[in-house]
Amino acid sequence: MKKVVKFGGSSLASARQFKKVKAIITADKTRCYVIPSAPGKRDGKDTKVTDLLYQCYDAAVSGQSYKRILEQIKKRFTDIVDGLGLDLNLDYEFNQIEENFLKKAGRDYAASRGEYLNGIIMANYLGFPFIDAAEVIFFDERGSFLSEQTNEELNHRLSSLRQAVIPGFYGSNPDGTIRTFSRGGSDVTGSIVARAVLADLYENWTDVSGFLVADPRIVENPAPIETITYKELRELAYMGASVLHEDAIFPVRKEGIPINIRNTNRPGDPGTMIVENTSKRPHYTITGVAGRKGFCAINIDKAMMNTEIGFGRRVLEVFEDNNISFEHMPSGIDSMSILVHQDEFQEKEQAVIAGIHRAVHPDSVDLEPDLALVAVVGRGMRSARGTAARIFAALAHAKINVKMIDQGSSELNVIVGVKNEDFEPAVRAIYDIFVKTEL
Repeated sequence: MKKVVKFGGSSLASARQFKKVKAIITADKTRCYVIPSAPGKRDGKDTKVTDLLYQCYDAAVSGQSYKRILEQIKKRFTDIVDGLGLDLNLDYEFNQIEENFLKKAGRDYAASRGEYLNGIIMANYLGFPFIDAAEVIFFDERGSFLSEQTNEELNHRLSSLRQAVIPGFYGSNPDGTIRTFSRGGSDVTGSIVARAVLADLYENWTDVSGFLVADPRIVENPAPIETITYKELRELAYMGASVLHEDAIFPVRKEGIPINIRNTNRPGDPGTMIVENTSKRPHYTITGVAGRKGFCAINIDKAMMNTEIGFGRRVLEVFEDNNISFEHMPSGIDSMSILVHQDEFQEKEQAVIAGIHRAVHPDSVDLEPDLALVAVVGRGMRSARGTAARIFAALAHAKINVKMIDQGSSELNVIVGVKNEDFEPAVRAIYDIFVKTEL
């Protein structure tokens, strides 16, 4: 059995955190390949090393004083090395970094050095081989990730290594310069490595014990999600839940490798398991509830609309011509509504209204601004009777007026539109009816 383990910035912010990480890795001999992030914040007033590297680089290339920031960065890593009692000198690496900063090696290069240095320290601390991500993760001239070339090289390099440390977040361009991932960071690297070695599990260690049924800023002490499918995760992520970026999921999803989100500070917690599919019954009818504010509904009414061939297409072409994407499109016999992001729509609203009148000659076009969308997601909803009725009963009890209803054909989610000011009460009401009453 092989596991790939990625540790986030908060998990590697100090020597104390490094010791926790080593205890986690050595407790399970199947944890073979380690993906470290750059040191994160040690407390609320601290600064991430990546941010310091950006500041230092920007100062160096603009001819400003950068030495003080560079010394601050050096101290962060020296404190970790000394705190771990390692016989490791990073002076050569820092000399190279300073030289390359002055040569204007690029902000991607600057940002990557936190992961690079943490990788060296981690490899030294664990006694694992170190592999520079620039040697095994590749981008093309346009900055697009070369997945197959990377997979082939990583598989080749790691096939003879039972254990290794590969820094997250970056790779290299065809000319050898450093390129960072634009989204997902070290999470993406962990997923890429897991695919390359055909890992049995990809463990993503962070500072939370997995995903939660609802946003803890809205619901007090929400229940954890034990198991979630990729489809459910995508639905919740799209509706604003703070979860792994899709780029970090695709490589392992392609190979059917599960992801386990774990807490470095509470390693005994099981965390959340992300899987392609599962026969396990969910603990609650819903897996999660999430949403976003700031939408506008364009409501179009026209008698006998349903008899006009191409009516919907002509309406959507108006939005396409104005470079506006739509989120949802609930419709009736003589009406249809288009939901869009309000801030994106406002500057073009008059052009869109005029375009709709010219395209389909409606009886009326009304706008309803300041809407929020709440998505109720869960594979358990497919087999549960009365799910929609429970949602609307909970909202009615909370005196929340429902402005829009939309259900996906997969029966995996129900989306409800409410006024912006009703967003938080709506999330709490739905959470209460499905979680607190099912405990």
